[in-house]
Amino acid sequence: MQEHGPAVGRREFLRIAGGIGTSLAVPGLTGCSGDDDALTFFFQANPDEADGRQRVIDEFARRYPEIRVRTLLSGPDPMQQMLTFCAGGKCPDVLMAWEQTYAGLADRGVLLDLNTMLERDPVFAAELEADSVTALYDTFRFKGGQYALPEQWSGNFLFYNRKLFDDAGLRPPGRWDDAWGFDEFLDICRALTERERSGRAGQWGFADTWVPYYSAGLFAINNGAEWTSPRTVPDRTAFADDAFLEGVQFYADLAIKHAVAPTPADQQSISTMDLFTQGKAALALGGHWRYQTFSAAEELDFDITALPVGPAGRGARSNIGTTGLAISADSPRKEQAWEFLKFAAGPAGQALVAESGLFVPAGKSAVRSRGFAEAHRDIENLDILVEGPARSAPLPVTAAWARIDALMDRYLGPVLRGTRPAVSLKNRLAPEADEVLRNQ
Repeated sequence: MQEHGPAVGRREFLRIAGGIGTSLAVPGLTGCSGDDDALTFFFQANPDEADGRQRVIDEFARRYPEIRVRTLLSGPDPMQQMLTFCAGGKCPDVLMAWEQTYAGLADRGVLLDLNTMLERDPVFAAELEADSVTALYDTFRFKGGQYALPEQWSGNFLFYNRKLFDDAGLRPPGRWDDAWGFDEFLDICRALTERERSGRAGQWGFADTWVPYYSAGLFAINNGAEWTSPRTVPDRTAFADDAFLEGVQFYADLAIKHAVAPTPADQQSISTMDLFTQGKAALALGGHWRYQTFSAAEELDFDITALPVGPAGRGARSNIGTTGLAISADSPRKEQAWEFLKFAAGPAGQALVAESGLFVPAGKSAVRSRGFAEAHRDIENLDILVEGPARSAPLPVTAAWARIDALMDRYLGPVLRGTRPAVSLKNRLAPEADEVLRNQ
């Protein structure tokens, strides 16, 4: 079992918070101040997602009436707020965990190693292993510990406008195995980009609703690159490898060279989300978290398809985007918290998640269930979601991720604006990121 140092104090917590996220005003902390014995559950969600989570909580309360749950809905910076809670000695019992930031908490002993609970609960452990997508489950393994149980998959794929594709006589792939190649994808984007007499784009072939420098890295993944080696506690990046640089350059050229996607300057006047919801973009990169917004858009008829694969790629891939549920190492209610995790991340809770349509559940049985299909009855290419978790590439798990993220933002920005070529990353991003990993 991984050993940790002593519990971290408030000053250290706030130092960590400064490294993980932007310092924001933290909402009032009254949610954790009660003296009752309710189990506290901290999570981030928009109103629709909060309703979906409440369904899981309500059913848990019905089955376990002796365990009361009090929800703590996060503000705009959940990591900052969570760290402040814990630094004040009021760490929530159950915490939402994000795939690329939980390692910093685990490394400092904030999160409980769930192996301590799994070893005492072999029946559930076996059930969980049989129903889990290995790539999602292993995302929350760190230095020998298991620090969260995955609850959803939030990797990226492509949304497409059915009408625009039908009008052009085009049909996107319905499965990851049938994905376009980079060249074919570019041809499709060119065919679906329309310009007014002034030269201004009236319709874009492609728009990106995710984080652009992450999306560039995702195109690199689809060109056969891995971001780091090894995946967990890595000691080097792949940011200087040809496959990574060529994938990033292809993504950047969609806007800068080929003009089939809006440039950063174009996006100052209209958001990429609005471009797709208003029928002004034929394809949009994003994850299932966009599904409800697109479904609510009037006159938008859409479906989903796979990301394209590059010449050096080994098949089309999404990314391991996932959130999980963790238990505070200092929780006085670990047993109650464990029962909640077992329910929410186990078959019963995952079935409710599937029926809600608000998330792609992490459990194999739930994502292939009739309830999940019914919640997405308008989607013809449902295999993109069903197969997505198993077709996802892992992203790095390291306590130093905040610094790597900052470097990617700094050095990929000029490439995406067209002021530097991707090859410049070989002598800028790569050596600095490698140094961070060597010194973590």
